[in-house]
Amino acid sequence: MFTLDSRLQQDSVVLGNLPLCQLLLSKDANYPWFILVPRRADVSELFELDEADQRQLWEETTALAEALKDAFAADKMNVATLGNVVSQLHMHVIVRRHGDAAWPAPVWGKVAAVAYTPAQLDTIGQQVRALLGESFTEA
Repeated sequence: MFTLDSRLQQDSVVLGNLPLCQLLLSKDANYPWFILVPRRADVSELFELDEADQRQLWEETTALAEALKDAFAADKMNVATLGNVVSQLHMHVIVRRHGDAAWPAPVWGKVAAVAYTPAQLDTIGQQVRALLGESFTEA
């Protein structure tokens, strides 16, 4: 049974679901930082997914990154799966802009996180719903 890792629960907000992944928003308003987590139990590596789920994860990652690039005026999209702190398989999709709080360095640990306001969270949720369309369902 799929259960979201406690660290991901603590550090992010659940926005909803795509066909394979739960879509999260990092609680760091320094960057539009999204996280895709395949709803599969006990998976920590990409190769542990079956071929169909691997394809689906890549399709969801690509679609999300493409949608966010234009909607959030990205100069660069950072897409990564590391898992050194949280072993549960998850894909980071981060909008980067010249002059953002960490540019050009990686976002991890560079500056203190800035909390979203409830209004900002609501706006991002509405944007994501509009961008992802029918493939997205609310949590």
